[in-house]
Parts: sequence; C-alpha cells; structure tokens
Amino acid sequence: MNSRKYLVEKIVKIILLIFTIFIVFVLLSIFYGIFKKGLPALNWEIISQVPKGGYYFGKEGGILNAIVGSLYLAIGASLIALVISIPAAFFIHTYLFSYPKWQKRVRLWLDVLWGIPPIVYGAFAFNFMLFMGWPSSLLAAMITVALLISPVMIRSMDESLQHNSKGLFESALSLGFFKGEIGFKFLFKQSLPGITTAFLLALGKGLGDTASVLFTAGFTDYIPESITEPAATLPLAIFFQLSSPIPEVKERAYAAAIVLTIIILVISILSRVLSKRFSKNRIK
Repeated sequence: MNSRKYLVEKIVKIILLIFTIFIVFVLLSIFYGIFKKGLPALNWEIISQVPKGGYYFGKEGGILNAIVGSLYLAIGASLIALVISIPAAFFIHTYLFSYPKWQKRVRLWLDVLWGIPPIVYGAFAFNFMLFMGWPSSLLAAMITVALLISPVMIRSMDESLQHNSKGLFESALSLGFFKGEIGFKFLFKQSLPGITTAFLLALGKGLGDTASVLFTAGFTDYIPESITEPAATLPLAIFFQLSSPIPEVKERAYAAAIVLTIIILVISILSRVLSKRFSKNRIK
C-alpha cells in the first residue's frame, strides 16, 4: 500500500514538474521572440521622442507619447480604483462580518465582474460616451480601466483581509470601537502589504490593457496636457504598428513591447519588495 502511494506521489511530482517546465519554456520563448525582433529597433530616440512626420512609414520619431500616455492612464485608473476598492473591501470585512452569506454573494458578484472581458467594458463605456456626447479622452479611458480593475483590486484586498486574525476584529469590537474605526485603524495597517500588492498588480493590468481603451482613449501623436484630451498607450501603439506592412514599423512595435514588458516587470518586482517590507508590521 505504501509503495503504491509512493508511486502515485512520484507520478504526480513528475507531471507537475513537466507542466512547470512547460510554463517556464513558454514564458522564455515569449521573451526571446520579443527581444530578438525588438532589440535592433530599440534605442534612445524611440523612447525619448514623440512620432514625427512619416514615423509610421519607418522614418524619425519614437513612442514617448505612448509611454507617457500609458503611465498617465494606468496611474490615474489605479488611483480611482483604489478610492473605490478600499471602502468596498473593508465593508465586506466589517459591516458584513456578521452576514457570511452576503459576503459570499458579494464575492461571487465580484468574481463575475472580474471575468467579464475588457472589450465588454470598452463597448459599454463607448456607448455611454455616445449617449452623453463625450469625446474619446484620457479621462474616459481612466474611468473605463478603473471599472475594469476595481473587481481585481477588491478581491485581492479581500484575500489579504481574510488572513487577518478574527480575534483582532472581535477584540476591537469588545473594546467599544465602531466597525468603521476597526477597518481603518486596525485592518488597514494589517492589510497594507496586500493593499500595496493589489494596487501595483492593478497598475500592471491597466498598463497592459488594450481592448477597454480601444474606443475610449482615442490616439494621438502628442503627449496629453489635459485629461480631456485623447491619449496614446503602449498596447495601442503596438497594435497599430503591428498592423503596418512596413518591416521597420513592425520592428518598432516589438521595441514598444520590450518597453511595456520591462515596465510591468519592474512593477511586479516592486510589489514583491514593498509587500515584504510592509509585512514586518503585521500581527500574526
């Protein structure tokens, strides 16, 4: 019997190892393909200049407008989502603390919203903009992306809050603290690593999203000076340049993909570092 269990464990271990190696291989293949095609076109000019006349025909210019536009969009949308998500997550864990059935329902609704494709958010926002008579703009894209990443952020914070000790909440209640005070005075500090990670992950998702901003952000070769102006983003720049039949323009699309990948990698590493740093203050 023990030899059979040992054999099953070995088989499962081998299967898991195979899938792990496969995932790593696919990831490295993606990196290799992007860097192989994009590195020849990646230079200081492409990341420090906006597109000039004839850029989309292989002439001078760069993608600075898309880099700045992506950062504006992702940071703005993440801040809007943060304002929505922190109260929502704390509401689930404080005012719904005594109603576990409603907690499960709210989490189910958030999971459903999380699973809705970004293009659906983009189509909804586009129809709403047409109804209101609003033009494509950075603000419209920020709101759309904020709606898209809010369920992700809330659920990430929710998972972090679930790791807090229930005794901490009950002890604070017994001392006469209001539920709102408990949320923002105790749970906030304890959940700061999870909140930081959720914000940075949502920031990365906002940077990489294309479908939800396709109809809302518009596109421009200039850096927006106001949130009411249209804005270019790196995913849209990659999409438009890959659609070009000119080889030089396609190479620049892969160079833009390298820039986007590096930014997201930096955000991912930063989320790990900050999460580890803030975890030192948690009560376990």
